[in-house]
Amino acid sequence: MGRKVSAGPARDDVDVLLERLGIHIDPELLVLALTHRSFAHEAGGIPTNERLEFLGDTVLGLVVTERLYRVNAETAEGDLARMRAATVSQRALAGVARELGLGDFILLGRGELVTGGREKDSILSDTVEALIGAAYLCNGLEPTRAMIERLVAGLLAQAATLGAGLDWKTSLQELVASRGLPAPTYEVVGTGPDHARSFTATVIVAGEAWGTGAGTAKKVAEQQAAEDAYTRLLAQGA
Repeated sequence: MGRKVSAGPARDDVDVLLERLGIHIDPELLVLALTHRSFAHEAGGIPTNERLEFLGDTVLGLVVTERLYRVNAETAEGDLARMRAATVSQRALAGVARELGLGDFILLGRGELVTGGREKDSILSDTVEALIGAAYLCNGLEPTRAMIERLVAGLLAQAATLGAGLDWKTSLQELVASRGLPAPTYEVVGTGPDHARSFTATVIVAGEAWGTGAGTAKKVAEQQAAEDAYTRLLAQGA
């Protein structure tokens, strides 16, 4: 027989989580912020953290947008938008959640537990936003701003690179255009049978191969090649 999986958190010492967040959240709101809909459903339809997530998403967006605006005074609106999107992306926030050890505290139903819910980027990032919403309701904007800026400090510091990473092909095209170079072109070669196809891409700029990439789809290989070329062009000041 398989091991029985109990719904709920892996640990309940939430004071540890609050210490890591560096902010006070009322106990009832904290539990609500940690309540995933799978747990709420199995518990008979109790409230979920989705309304707090909605609020937290807005507060997070405001804080990150203002910070990027103030720190990057010469950056164009389009670049700021990419930097913000990268900083508050699901993948980025899931990384913040993992640094906090947040997965162990989330209230999950059995269905999510058996499918690895504690490590799912979507659940982790949504819970970060719910905690931000709860922190805002308990403390107001300024203490919550300080918490957010601590949590995403590393992401903000890398915002320009992260923004480029949302679409390496577009970023590479913008970079070469800014240097008066012709638009990059891609050479893609596919190998293997149809059910296990792989692709290798090479990006050409001004007649030279500047980057290569590989993947199980042409788009993936091209994006990796563009990232390689973008990084090399920046490093060499071409």
